[in-house]
Amino acid sequence: MTVVAVIAAVLLTAAAVITSYRVLAGPSTLDRVVGIDSLMAIAASGLAVWAAYSGDTTVIPAIVALALVGFLGSAAVTRFRVRDDR
Repeated sequence: MTVVAVIAAVLLTAAAVITSYRVLAGPSTLDRVVGIDSLMAIAASGLAVWAAYSGDTTVIPAIVALALVGFLGSAAVTRFRVRDDR
């Protein structure tokens, strides 16, 4: 189980680094919103890996909260965003 958790942590870290680059270098607002939403999903996945590895189920409400905040934040930004000038 430790090997699987380490592999998952390494892959999630790589995904977070690549997504952070997309957030910082994104040419439009929607690129940044998608990047931040992806970072929220990566954080929730990291918490899920930790819960599976440690057997601690007290982080499950945090996973649900991250999922809700990520969804509502993305929906709000896409609803009220202003078009980027080119």
